[in-house]
Amino acid sequence: MPHSFLRVAAAVPELRVADAAFNAERTLDLLREAEERGVRLAVFPECGLTGYTCGDLFHQSTLLRSAEAALESLLSAADLCFSGVGVVGLPVALDGMVFNAAAAFRGGRLLAVVPKSYLPNYKEFYDARYFAPAWNAIANTVKLAGQTVPFGTDILIQAGPEFVLGIEICEDLWMPVPPSSLQAIQGATVLANLSASNETIGKAPYRRQLVEGQSGRCVAGYVYSSSGVGESTTDLVFGGHALVAENGSILAESKRFEPKGTLTIADLDLERIARDRRTTNSFNDAHAEEQLRKKFRRVVCEIPEGEFGEILERFVDPHPFVPSNPATLKDRCEEIFHTQTAALAKRLDHIGKPAVSIGVSGGLDSTLALLVLCKTFDLIGAPRSKILGFTMPGFGTTSRTKGNAHSLMQSLGLTAKEVDIRSMCLEQMRALGHSPFGLPLTGETVESLGEKLRILPPERRNDLVFENVQARVRTSILMNAAFTVGTGDLSELALGWCTYNADHMSMYNPNVGIPKTLVKFLVRWAAENEFDGPVRTTLLDVVGTEISPELLPTADGVAQSTEGTIGPYELHDFFLYHFLRWGCSPEKILFLAKRAQFDRDYAPAEVRRWLALFFKRFFNNQFKRSCLPDGPKVGSVSVSPRGDWRMPSDAAAKAWLDAVQQTS
Repeated sequence: MPHSFLRVAAAVPELRVADAAFNAERTLDLLREAEERGVRLAVFPECGLTGYTCGDLFHQSTLLRSAEAALESLLSAADLCFSGVGVVGLPVALDGMVFNAAAAFRGGRLLAVVPKSYLPNYKEFYDARYFAPAWNAIANTVKLAGQTVPFGTDILIQAGPEFVLGIEICEDLWMPVPPSSLQAIQGATVLANLSASNETIGKAPYRRQLVEGQSGRCVAGYVYSSSGVGESTTDLVFGGHALVAENGSILAESKRFEPKGTLTIADLDLERIARDRRTTNSFNDAHAEEQLRKKFRRVVCEIPEGEFGEILERFVDPHPFVPSNPATLKDRCEEIFHTQTAALAKRLDHIGKPAVSIGVSGGLDSTLALLVLCKTFDLIGAPRSKILGFTMPGFGTTSRTKGNAHSLMQSLGLTAKEVDIRSMCLEQMRALGHSPFGLPLTGETVESLGEKLRILPPERRNDLVFENVQARVRTSILMNAAFTVGTGDLSELALGWCTYNADHMSMYNPNVGIPKTLVKFLVRWAAENEFDGPVRTTLLDVVGTEISPELLPTADGVAQSTEGTIGPYELHDFFLYHFLRWGCSPEKILFLAKRAQFDRDYAPAEVRRWLALFFKRFFNNQFKRSCLPDGPKVGSVSVSPRGDWRMPSDAAAKAWLDAVQQTS
């Protein structure tokens, strides 16, 4: 299991009701296919060896014997064809009763038998007519297929350090407290459900919600396999609904009503599950609840790693902060935008709805913050004229961004101001005795210095003091004018791509939780849904403008490129998401980056180089994040020192950088 991935399958074989020998053969067919595809857990439907719709035949000894014989033949064959853990359903006679049970096995070894706890006996279901509930059992072992194994609902199967399997059956999931909840509390990381859920209108979406929700509540993988179309159609139809979920998300789902056997395969990330349980400390607080403190027996087995090859059976989103589905993206943008406005409205209302200053550069971040600010003033009933928008051209400002800044301020109806900061910056550099780029300032004017800067060769275009002076002058102007709304985004804060006590600082920052890759889509969404006319036209042009701090003068008409200096934001946001949200190691991030198909646009060495830069900048710039202004958390990743991320400013990045270099 490379990087703790576990390949699982929800298997729905072709079936004949009451023909256990046939059903065992079809089960074997899918086990052979599962082995070829590296599957290490295969879950089959409820009563899959006989069929769920056998009715009173479940009380016939002939059917019970044939089911046991089918299991025995299955175990014998599985010893040669499947090296993972399999779970099949069958009726089991014990203590003078018949139990609807799941049999777990590894190769030819039967591991345990788990009976169904809750028996539906309403509407179309008559389980209590045929079966006994789990708690009626007297024995805690059963002899089946020539092997004596643990029997009961108090069993977990330990198949690896992070792979602990819990099993429940159909109706168990539909209960207020499913058995799988107790299993998860006691350490099960993967939950299997053998089901026979018939199809009625609207039932499939609800079934999907149950699986998705239970995987989220239990912080676990959940493999759900339901009976297929081979079941009797006397009164019901079964669609073979198969689902694999993890931590509240569906990873894979079958097409229903397929006539032949199917495998629905996905790779569970057991490391992700373990990490979420460690960080969600309330999850383990359930151990203190007396009613939840059920004792479980553990059956231990060992399974070999599956052969993954180059394919990972789960979607790795190259842009995890940006939903790929247009409808989902639209909903996400609307929710974030209204979260921003609600947060800013509360702050402004609390301090008496003062005038607000904001720097308007014509770039993406300041544009988004400006749009939020305008809608916030509308929300709190304050005139937009109390918004003081400053465009502050410096040595690197382009006509395009300056023009867009003026256009936005005019069209949005705020109080627009332009302050050319070049002369102020020049005076500060003279006071510091600083010669920008090695050029003496004696007798220089703003215009003459600008001309000399524009023709500098590339090797001399590096002067941090020159850039910082401009950034701090701008912030000084804004803060001296009014209550200042910041514009910096999450990605910049992660990389430390901000000047300390300049664009790093404000009185409130509505963008603080939004990554750069999402900012562009938010501005586009606002253009298409919240604004029209000249504002919309300008916003779409802002979206098409290259990201730049515009602190260095243009060279040959080409603006200073942020991504040319610190790397592509799509990579950094990918790194940020997997590092902070899931605690992934550098090795795993590189593994996932390849599966996200970044290798189509970036050479492996280039991805490693930018990842090393990400870790270096992230660790070196924690001091900037330790004193961030207030701002709303909008997603699952935040770097606020009062929210999600607490880290010493002096932490060393060596272990992470070494791991990057050692990964081929």
